[in-house]
Amino acid sequence: QVQLVESGGGWVQAGGSLRLSCAASGRTFSRYAMGWFRQAPGKEREFVAAINWSGASTSYADSVKGRFTISRDNAKNTVSLQMNSLKAEDTAVYHCAADWDTGPEPALWRYWGQGTQVTVSS
Repeated sequence: QVQLVESGGGWVQAGGSLRLSCAASGRTFSRYAMGWFRQAPGKEREFVAAINWSGASTSYADSVKGRFTISRDNAKNTVSLQMNSLKAEDTAVYHCAADWDTGPEPALWRYWGQGTQVTVSS
């Protein structure tokens, strides 16, 4: 079992940056892949980025490639999402997720945090 708590959301102007963090509890954190997803009002939850258990492999949605960076610290049980060059369309609730290595489909991830709001003003 893994419990996840996100932090770092907030309001930022377009072009600005935010860093999201996700703190995980549980001794098996380092065995899981970690992902970030987001859900805007009236839209389905969508994949943003993922990182494998060791941190050696990452993947990104096309919409955030080159702007967002996912990283993890297994010693601290945390995963982060550095978001640069933010756009109004990045506005959403951002959730972190954990599971064995899975793909971009949200339904395949078992463990979820409650989310943190990111609002980008144009």
